Amino acid sequence: MKRGFYTIMAAQFFSSLADNALLIAAIALLVELQSPAWMTPMLKLFFVLSYVLLAAFVGPFADAMPKGKVMFITNLIKISGCVMMFFDVHPLAAYAVVGFGAAAYSPAKYGILTELLPPEKLVLANGWIEGLTVVSIVLGTVMGGALINVHVSSFLLSFDFPLLSTGIDTVAEAALCVIVVTYFIAAAFNLSIPDTGARYEKQETNLVKLVVGFSNACVALWKDKLGQISLAVTTLMWGAGATLQFIVLKWAESHLGLALDKAAFLQGVVAIGITIGAVLAARFVKLRQALSIMPLGIGMGLIVMSLTVVHSVWFAYPLMILVGAIAGFFIVPMNALLQHRGHVLLSAGHSIAVQNFNENLSVLTMLVLYAVLISLNLSTDTVIVLFGLFVAGVMFFIMRWHAANQRVKDSISLIGEGKH
Repeated sequence: MKRGFYTIMAAQFFSSLADNALLIAAIALLVELQSPAWMTPMLKLFFVLSYVLLAAFVGPFADAMPKGKVMFITNLIKISGCVMMFFDVHPLAAYAVVGFGAAAYSPAKYGILTELLPPEKLVLANGWIEGLTVVSIVLGTVMGGALINVHVSSFLLSFDFPLLSTGIDTVAEAALCVIVVTYFIAAAFNLSIPDTGARYEKQETNLVKLVVGFSNACVALWKDKLGQISLAVTTLMWGAGATLQFIVLKWAESHLGLALDKAAFLQGVVAIGITIGAVLAARFVKLRQALSIMPLGIGMGLIVMSLTVVHSVWFAYPLMILVGAIAGFFIVPMNALLQHRGHVLLSAGHSIAVQNFNENLSVLTMLVLYAVLISLNLSTDTVIVLFGLFVAGVMFFIMRWHAANQRVKDSISLIGEGKH
């Protein structure tokens, strides 16, 4: 791999790490503001909203200038959103600004790979970026939990500067200081990303044409018999994963008696499982076998329901590892299949935009449903059971959908054979 690739990886890791640590800090801010419980999942909803609304436009923006410069600019937008929380801007609005930066950041971090690396290394490079992103999501959550821990926050708040009043007086504000530094580390790596020299023709600026082109790309991928199944599965799993992140925090509080900082550490345990599952998938699952592991999706939904009977941390750890392992083993081959079909049917940029749009639309939908359930004051157990049944049921429907596609394919094949 070229040296620039590792710089891209470092920039992506620290930027994503800060995004997810900021989520926990923002939750702590909502607690300080005594906000209603349903507002907590709205943080993630406001974050991913930009991914959906800007899906048709961020690709052309990423191609309008060198990708490293795009990543630097969008990372500054994230920093702005984080800093807004210091000035009493509501956490929902501030985190939405961070999401705006993240949505514009995404196509640049993937697009630069095709400019920097030869085609035979793209699959490996995408695998590293995807894996690192998953790790940064989990470790960022753990980092956020550590920063709001009473001992860590007391240490941070103990810093005093002579003749200077920082105005940093709360746990959340102390956490935000460290997170801003993390964003600046990512920005420093952004500035070190080499200019690949790739230049594109002037990008389309007509909003209607951009939306039409993006819509055509969506239709193309959803019409493809393999593309539609892999896209349906990854769309479900990304939505489920985002929702499960909040369910686990709520469950850890109600069933295990853990405060937010301790509950966030459970996300780190999931990372161990994801790593195990991803390694096993890479070792044993071939691309052509990807769809054969769909029953694991049903199993994951059913296993999540077992959270309702777990009241011990020592049982919680292996269960979180198991959930992570199933997710890693399941989603890695499905992502690979989707990337393959997207590359065949569309350009890499259009494929990523379509995938981001659908997956984040799923996140929005499932988080809204979760917020509604919380606002109805349903018990944590009821929410977990409904969530598990939903995931298992939708996966069963997708499996039946794939089976119907296969029957149509076999019928057409038989008809074709009969003509000879």
